[in-house]
Amino acid sequence: MSFIQSIKDVYAKLGSKVTMPDITLLWMRFWVAGIFYKSGRTKAGEGYLELNSFTPDLFEYEHPVPGLDAETAAQLALYGETFLPLMLIFGIASRFAAVGLLVMTAVIQLVMPQLWADHIVWAAALAGVLMMGPGKISLDAFVGPRLK
Repeated sequence: MSFIQSIKDVYAKLGSKVTMPDITLLWMRFWVAGIFYKSGRTKAGEGYLELNSFTPDLFEYEHPVPGLDAETAAQLALYGETFLPLMLIFGIASRFAAVGLLVMTAVIQLVMPQLWADHIVWAAALAGVLMMGPGKISLDAFVGPRLK
């Protein structure tokens, strides 16, 4: 059985409960969250939310963020790249997480303009989540109706 056929079989079993846009949104959430989460782990030291020794220097000398001192920029990047992708993966406040990661993408674009092609793709995936929501395969879809 081919990979494509196995995807079609899973989709057929799900029937009308989950649509192809829901599956696409899930993939976009996981894909873009993975990019940011892996980047955040490169900034972490021994503790999960501690900066490693060279990250503040990176924000001071190589990629200074306009309007922020290096320590603050490094902390914001570590927290943003740790928690916002997790929120996106699980579908918790997904639109909030997408906005936060879009802001991070814009800041990264300011300090690293040569990577504009990557940033456009990230922004497109995040804009999809922002406009369409997380889809049915998310905690937002499960919990949201119960909160009303």
